[in-house]
Amino acid sequence: MISPEIEMRDPLQGNQPVIERTRSISREWRAFWKNPLARFGIGGLAFLILFSFVGPIFYHASAYQPNLLNTLHPPSAKFPLGTDSLGRDYLARMMLGGQLSLEVGFAAAFMTTMIGVIYGLISGLLGGSIDALLMRLVDIFIAIPSLFLLLFVDSVFKPNALLLIVIIASLSWFGVARLVRSEVLSLKRRDYVEAARALGANNWRIMIQHLLPNVMGVVIVNATFQVADAILTVAALSFLGLGLPPPTPNWGEMLSDSMSYMFQNAWWLIYPPGLAILLVELSVNFIGDALRQAFDPRLRKR
Repeated sequence: MISPEIEMRDPLQGNQPVIERTRSISREWRAFWKNPLARFGIGGLAFLILFSFVGPIFYHASAYQPNLLNTLHPPSAKFPLGTDSLGRDYLARMMLGGQLSLEVGFAAAFMTTMIGVIYGLISGLLGGSIDALLMRLVDIFIAIPSLFLLLFVDSVFKPNALLLIVIIASLSWFGVARLVRSEVLSLKRRDYVEAARALGANNWRIMIQHLLPNVMGVVIVNATFQVADAILTVAALSFLGLGLPPPTPNWGEMLSDSMSYMFQNAWWLIYPPGLAILLVELSVNFIGDALRQAFDPRLRKR
């Protein structure tokens, strides 16, 4: 969260606050890069992205072609991560599954953040009865069980990646909206906002030029946690059989299928997807923690 001393430029006070903001943001990013949690998180996330998207360029095995002569083959020179129950190359499926998991996770987090930020800005800035109505709608949405909606959508529609992104975003933006709204309620009473309004700035301009830049710190931090939650949701849905239908792989679906072979010593089916999910969760959460420590002035003082 950006500290009060580096707020947006007061229309009546020249450019000095902008210079202070630039210097402070530079200090915050330097503090972020020096944080060991940030380095671990960025390294882990970069490894998974390279593994999922660059790996298939160099590893040309098919992720879909079954080979019943090599079912449940342990890791070897020919199959670095072994094969599954249909003889499909597990390393190729891990790469393809990583693409889907990361794409859906990041896209759902982006959509969640966008909806929540816009909703929270409007609610907090307008205030009054409009704010009360919008927040009561949020309370109603939160009260609806997410699992019930997921089961309903899964029974009515054929799951696909786009639908999965929309479903996750539709069930996740409420917390972001509340967070942004609370920040806006405290910011809109500041002197620089009152000065801008006195000079004739409309709500749209105040929202874009004065409020949004000052909530971006907390929004960026929260977005990293939304990525982690979305990826974990994709894995959980696939584990429960509510994800994308076969043969499209993702780490949650692979982990779910591997449970059937837990007592057959097929360890190579269990550990890779489980460790991949664990690594992406740790990496994204570490990045979020490091961003919060760098941008939250209360944590910086500690």
